[in-house]
Amino acid sequence: MINCIIHLWGRMREDVGCVFERDPAARNWLEVVTTYPGIHAVWFHRVSHCLWNHGFFWLARFLSHLVRWLTGIEIHPGAQLGRRIFIDHGLGVVIGETAIIGDDCTLYHGVTLGGTSWQKGKRHPTLGSGVVVGAGAKILGPVTVGDNARIGSNSVVLKNVPAGATVVGIPGHVINKASAAQKAAIAKHLGFDAYGLAPDMPDPVAYAINRMLEHIQVLDQQVEVLGDALKQAGIELPKVSLPPLEACELRDSEKNG
Repeated sequence: MINCIIHLWGRMREDVGCVFERDPAARNWLEVVTTYPGIHAVWFHRVSHCLWNHGFFWLARFLSHLVRWLTGIEIHPGAQLGRRIFIDHGLGVVIGETAIIGDDCTLYHGVTLGGTSWQKGKRHPTLGSGVVVGAGAKILGPVTVGDNARIGSNSVVLKNVPAGATVVGIPGHVINKASAAQKAAIAKHLGFDAYGLAPDMPDPVAYAINRMLEHIQVLDQQVEVLGDALKQAGIELPKVSLPPLEACELRDSEKNG
């Protein structure tokens, strides 16, 4: 038990230190230790997790119940948390029993690491090291989120996420997958992605529309080639005039007006 206490003390010092790296509002150790509910939730979880591992299941659950009432953060004592975990703001965070969170991860308020099955066994997510989960995001089921991945705010993740990827949307989809060199450059340039979103993150809707326009252009070119081939074969196709895009926009605005 003494070794467990020494281990917990070392983790507590690391937990406070990482706050200054990720929260510019943190001014001194006293402020962090006394006013950050995310820190309190992580500290008490380390105690309840130690009790859980030693077979004091009811006491561990009761302690986590009290902490949920005090901080608004619910962490099952069976969940495994790595080093330097930072839960910013924290209200509404839920972490299930079989969840595993790697080192240097950051979770914002409203995050859920939940299960999708009533069956016993591994049913909650596993987060690699350096993962950032934005506010309101839900990661559900025994999925794995790779190292240094970013989960955008309010996303719902139901599938595995590759390392270094950024996921947005409902259901979540990968909008970029950085190489090792790119991840190093991004980390050096941005330092830390608050809420799991980078300032220059591409718009997934605009990206999809651009891909559709490129696809339509290729189809138009293919139709022209087929028309020329049929004309050479003596088959004349009726000409169809396509309305200009400006006219389509004008018609849509008249309908909406």
